[in-house]
Amino acid sequence: MANRKNRSLKKWGTIGIVVVAVAAIGWFSFGPKKQAPRKTVTIGVVGETKQEQTIWQSVAKTAKKRYGITLKTKNFTDYNQPNKALNSGDIDLNAFQHYAFLKAWNQANHGNLIAIGKTYIAPIRLYSKKYHSLSALPKGATIAIPNDASNESRALFVLKNAGLIGLKPGKTIVSIADITTNKKNLKLKEVSAEQTGRLITSVDAAVVNNDYIGPVGLGDKQTIYVEPINKDSAQWINIIVARHQDQHKTLYKDVVKAYQTPQTKRLYQKFYGKKQLSAWDVNLK
Repeated sequence: MANRKNRSLKKWGTIGIVVVAVAAIGWFSFGPKKQAPRKTVTIGVVGETKQEQTIWQSVAKTAKKRYGITLKTKNFTDYNQPNKALNSGDIDLNAFQHYAFLKAWNQANHGNLIAIGKTYIAPIRLYSKKYHSLSALPKGATIAIPNDASNESRALFVLKNAGLIGLKPGKTIVSIADITTNKKNLKLKEVSAEQTGRLITSVDAAVVNNDYIGPVGLGDKQTIYVEPINKDSAQWINIIVARHQDQHKTLYKDVVKAYQTPQTKRLYQKFYGKKQLSAWDVNLK
């Protein structure tokens, strides 16, 4: 009788173990699962045109298809905002500035933002709605230039290469104080970068960053000088920027890869011709 009872207990004990095992399998198979980390990246841009919007949509499509990343852009109206937003963590990356601007911003703000990938290089231009050539600019002409350190420096190099002013040699970042010659006695009006194009009808000429030419109707017809691209242009290469601690994140490196594609280059060609060149493979002679 005792043996029969023991066999019965063993039987039910075995059944109990099986039930627990099946329940455990069911829990791990159908119970709460650890969610995969969200792969959403928000990147800050400035003055996004329809053309740039199309380019970023193409990049977002590639990022989603190849890397499972949902890429979103956040458009800012001026150059003062995106680095602050990145530094504070409001956005994950930004793509609006060149190396020189980033260097100047880091120095002025004790920042440590860092470039993680090149995007493009686009020559900036001297525009005028009053005159059709450099030689037509009169003595005492007023020229609007950006007032932030890096873009002012770039504008001054444009004027120097155009033969309008001379600059102290051996410097990569210059200011008005570095002007050595000014044969036409040009008056330089320093304003925020987004204002240079808006002032085009009230000044004789303006050096305008490419982000701001569309809304004010500036193009080839109003161009009186084009910045040359050479080995000195490296500091004007535009970049994708991250916080220093994030520079090695695979997620952000994949965003760079999604940008640096033949499709992006084709869109450059379609929208800008030779006015905007891919910088990740450009040869600066």
